[in-house]
Order: sequence, then structure tokens, then C-alpha cells
Amino acid sequence: MTVDAHHHVWDLSVRDQDWITGPELQPLRRDFTVDDLEPEARAAGVDRTVLVQTITVPEETPEFLDLAAERELIAGVVGWTDLTRPDVADELARLRELPGGQYLKGIRHQVQGEPDPQWLLRPDVRRGLTAVAEAGLVYDLVVLPHQLPACAEAAAGHEGLTFVLDHLGKPPVASGEREPWATAVRALAALPNTVCKLSGLVTEADWKTWRPADLRPYTDTVLDAFGPHRLMFGSDWPVCTLAATYAEVVGAVHELTAHLGAAERARLYEGTATAVYDLGPGRPAT
Repeated sequence: MTVDAHHHVWDLSVRDQDWITGPELQPLRRDFTVDDLEPEARAAGVDRTVLVQTITVPEETPEFLDLAAERELIAGVVGWTDLTRPDVADELARLRELPGGQYLKGIRHQVQGEPDPQWLLRPDVRRGLTAVAEAGLVYDLVVLPHQLPACAEAAAGHEGLTFVLDHLGKPPVASGEREPWATAVRALAALPNTVCKLSGLVTEADWKTWRPADLRPYTDTVLDAFGPHRLMFGSDWPVCTLAATYAEVVGAVHELTAHLGAAERARLYEGTATAVYDLGPGRPAT
């Protein structure tokens, strides 16, 4: 394994993470830094990562780009900007020109928090998605299962944009249910401009009792629907620590993909993320 295509960092002294509420999420109410992540990632054989946005504020993305420029572990950033702003194309160009701007690889919005299940299909959002495509970036989808049909329609309408489904679209692992999630995720996977991250499943399962076997029906579904060549590994650290250590997440994915051939595993653990996010060959350690 060499690429972790999905993790976060935050510093509560810089800004609050206002989504960390309630007693269950209290373990996340502290700083999580690259210094915390790097030993765990290196121990798992990870030498490159993709840092993904956490909150919808414009200041975060430039900070992440600075961090990517400083830390050789971070090979790419999926940031945030308001897709609905009329000058979104200019804003994306501005971000690319900032220090570390070459590490901006994609854009993400917290669609899962939008009350409108058709949010991705709004004309102003679709205009923003067109700008993302024209900037040569990809678009990460963090959505709930009922929003997957809109994802498929958006992807069908933007053939020149690669859509990356985070966390398999958050299937209901804890309940063991598969429908309507499975049908919806297969419809999305039928579109050639879509890929999927094997990430975020342990926190959709029962945090205390989950086992890899609980995840298998969902990983098998996306392995069949997307194929290993359109899947990539992501830890979802530090959110995953609510249910598992970094090593446990890595171990679960290894177990769930042990039946794949060597070339398929290489694609899943490195090739897909490297190609989709244009990560390049990496930087020498300093």
C-alpha cells in the first residue's frame, strides 16, 4: 500500500470543527496533525496521501495547500470552494496560483448536509461542476444513499468530469441493509467517469463490535460494480479512530481484498489514486 486517498487534519486553535458535536464524537475534539498521522501511515507502508477538506470555509483550502507544500507525505489536496458563486472559475484559478496550488487536485462540498436531495442538479451547482472540469480537477462526492441518484444524473451530465464517491456513499452497514443503496451505487458505477473510495466503512458499522465480515457485503458490491481498477483505498483518518485504529482499517481492507490479483491490488492501493488525482511520482523525503 502506498497511497491513502482520504484523510483529514485540523487544529482547533485555528478554527472550530463545528460538526464535532455530542458525546459520541468527543474523541475527535482535539487537534489531529500530519505529525500524528505520519508514523501510522508510514508503518502501514503509505508514502503518499490525499488531504481532504473538512468544513466549508474558504480559508481552509489555502492552508491545506501550504501544508502540502511543506510536507512530502501529502501528494494532493481535495479542497472546497463555493460552486454556486458566479466567479467560481476565477476562484479555482486563484487557488491554483497560490503557494502550493499545484497540489490542488479536486473539490468537495458537504452534499450530505444539504436538505435538497437534488442539490447537485441545481443550475448554479452544475455551472460550478463545469468549472471544476475545465480547471482539470476532479469532484469528490460525500453523500448519503438517498442522494446517489442525483450523483448519477450529475455524472451523466458532466462526462468530462471525474466523480469520486467517498466512503461508498455511506451504506447502512450497522443495520446490515443493502437496498436501495446497492442499486443506486451500481447505477453510479455504470458511468465511466466515476470511481469509488474504499473508505469510511468502519464508522458506518457498529463502532464497538464491527468485524471485516460486516463490511464485506458492501465492499464486494463496489468491487463488482466499479471493478478494482476504479477503486482506491482511503483511511478516513482521524474520523476512523471512533471505531478503529489506522492499522485496523488497513488490516480490514487487506482482508477484504485478499482475493484480488497482484495487479488489481496495486491498482486499488496506488494506481487509481495516482491516476485520478494526478499525484505524480512523489517527492524524496527530506
